[in-house]
Amino acid sequence: MTTRTGERVAEAADTQGPPPPPARRGWRRTTLTVLTGLPLLAGLLQVTAASPAAAAPDVTGPRTVDVSLDALSPAAPREGDRITVSGTVTNKGERPVTDAHVGIRVGAELDSRSAIEDATKQEKEFAPWTDGEEVADGKYRKSFARLAPGVPHGFSITLPADALDLGGDGIYQLGVSLSGETGGNGEEVLGIQRTFLPWQPEDTERRTRMTYLWPLISSAHLTAETASDEAQTPTFEDDELAEEIAPGGRLQQMVSLGADLPVTWVLDPDLLASVEAMRKPYLVKDDDSPRSDRNKKLADQWLADLEKAVAGKKIVALPFGDTDVASLAHHGTPVVGSLNHLKTATERAETTVESILLDEEVSTDYAWPAEGAVDPAIVQTATSAGADTVLARSDSLKDSLTYTPTAVRAVGGGTKAVVADAGLSTAFEGDLTSAESSTRAVQEFLAQSLAITLQEPGKQRSIVVAPQRMPSVSQAQSMARAIDALSDQRWSSPADLDEAADATPDPRATTRIPGAGAYPKRLSKQELPVSAFRDLGTTQGMLDRFQVILSEPDRVTTPFGSAINRSLSNSWRGDASGASGYRAAVESYLQGLTDKVHLIPKSDATLSGRSATIPVTVQNNLVQGVENLTLKLVSDRDTRLDVGDPQRIEVSGGHSQSVKFATTVKANGPAKVTAQLFTADGTPYGEPITFGVDVTEVTPTVMLVIAGGLLLLVLAGIRMYGKRKRAAREAPAEEDPEGPTGPAAEGDDGPGQPSDPRPDTAPESTEPSGTGEKVDR
Repeated sequence: MTTRTGERVAEAADTQGPPPPPARRGWRRTTLTVLTGLPLLAGLLQVTAASPAAAAPDVTGPRTVDVSLDALSPAAPREGDRITVSGTVTNKGERPVTDAHVGIRVGAELDSRSAIEDATKQEKEFAPWTDGEEVADGKYRKSFARLAPGVPHGFSITLPADALDLGGDGIYQLGVSLSGETGGNGEEVLGIQRTFLPWQPEDTERRTRMTYLWPLISSAHLTAETASDEAQTPTFEDDELAEEIAPGGRLQQMVSLGADLPVTWVLDPDLLASVEAMRKPYLVKDDDSPRSDRNKKLADQWLADLEKAVAGKKIVALPFGDTDVASLAHHGTPVVGSLNHLKTATERAETTVESILLDEEVSTDYAWPAEGAVDPAIVQTATSAGADTVLARSDSLKDSLTYTPTAVRAVGGGTKAVVADAGLSTAFEGDLTSAESSTRAVQEFLAQSLAITLQEPGKQRSIVVAPQRMPSVSQAQSMARAIDALSDQRWSSPADLDEAADATPDPRATTRIPGAGAYPKRLSKQELPVSAFRDLGTTQGMLDRFQVILSEPDRVTTPFGSAINRSLSNSWRGDASGASGYRAAVESYLQGLTDKVHLIPKSDATLSGRSATIPVTVQNNLVQGVENLTLKLVSDRDTRLDVGDPQRIEVSGGHSQSVKFATTVKANGPAKVTAQLFTADGTPYGEPITFGVDVTEVTPTVMLVIAGGLLLLVLAGIRMYGKRKRAAREAPAEEDPEGPTGPAAEGDDGPGQPSDPRPDTAPESTEPSGTGEKVDR
């Protein structure tokens, strides 16, 4: 007797009247399983007997052929539409499949959202009582004479929607099966793939209002570093942002796809600021070659496309850098000043977006914790910087209702929570690069959205979809296809986020924020630690001390303030080493800049006398000037050496200034002098320098002795000079042979004048000079 499975079993069931009761159905399933397995078991025994060392057994039965359903168009058909189903079939067995064909089957109606979820977990095995018969008695099929092992074959089947013979409004399983023969067992179903078919022929009177968030967010790309030039050429960590905004890149696709969709744009202002920075020459870390023309064109084009895409649509600006409010709430609040980071990020958000996207209104009223997970600390922190609405998710703020309630609800303290639907929000996660996975995700999303409307068709509700922050290209394309399929508004109509937040809350929906213990441990492990906030506190303190001495503080506060905000980004979740490395680089670079304003070390000095000057040099290697600094000297022996009053300092960029301190000596001995710079509020700036001073005090008695000695030296010199002058006069008289009557006797007084009658042995003059005024002249 030949064992028959698949369609033949189903046909036999049809000839035997109505389906048996549940108990007998279970018996039949068991019998079917046993009968189906007998040929396979026999084949395995034969292979084992023939070759004990044979390879893996041949694949047979309902999983012999892999069926891939790659496209279903239209995704949500109407009456009168023609439906096209296409995909591929691949024989996974070792024997060819003959007389094969692909057929379409309409399975059971799925009457709830949970039924849809259960169907996604269903095994890829044919179930005759739930998968049904081929539609129109197999009239619409694609035949294959032979399917060789491992060779994929494409198929496409088009049929009218009426041929599906669907009932009323609902969600149906649509199956694509491959039937054929292997090994002489007769025709059987060798593979099947299922999807969801939402069926709503007519417009619903009370359509569900759907708000879809379209996130335009990236990771941190800009560093705090700028080139040492007047243009402050920015430095990027890498050139990945250029790839993302290039044609076909993730961010280019997000803008291109979102331009034609009824969505609410959710922007990270840091992304816009980073692309704006690319419009001018910039550097990439560890590469001195500036990027200019090519990437400038990319940045110009992307920003222009974005401005067109968001025109007239709702724009929500997240805090600058997309602050991780959950990390801040759980680990940052114990660190003084941490909440100020969120405040400055929120303030910077609006000005950044409006300065780049001109004439567009931007809202900063919303806070979006990671994956919409909330607890009381997160809600309190999220609203501390001015936001009045928290974007939560229904798997965190759970309801116990039989239907999906309106998203908004008041959670106390004047704060609203807009609760996104978890099922719809996570519909496009995972790998959607294959056509099959993308199509399945789109059909499941549409099925779930219709199921929400069918839960309470007489009650209009407003739901929100908040997908993952950074969808891939394939995920974004799948999202766009799903949103576009709802454009005819049969059971769903679009609304922006403000409309969802202003809707009337459902009084039965929960308003209780879950406790801290309910926060997912998986998300908790991804958060920034307390040490991260301490590091940022150190950096912020250093920045505060540095910027007060600068003549152009904005050149420093803007890039470093932005870098601190980026250090708190949600994009660091799951990348602890990358986050700590980024923080360390910011702090190190800032420390290097502050060190460019410093005191030049001095060698030890010796001071003699009651007063002297001590020079100290301040070096400024920054591009800009520094001011509001005071230089102060302190002596460790102030009773021995008074170093004078502090002096105000102003040094131009790239210059040094030597400051002289007038000191007063009070006593002999060594002293240690410390020089330190201070800011205007008295805060020490930079490292001090210390040098030794050897003080030698000179008393009045010593001064008299020194003066007397100098006087004796002067008198002795004058006397020696006089003797030499006299010797010079007398020498010619002694040597003249003509005597006193000769010409030489005239002397220096001229002719006719008597010679000096004074003998050479006359006494020395008593004038102070020792030789007399006359001789001097």
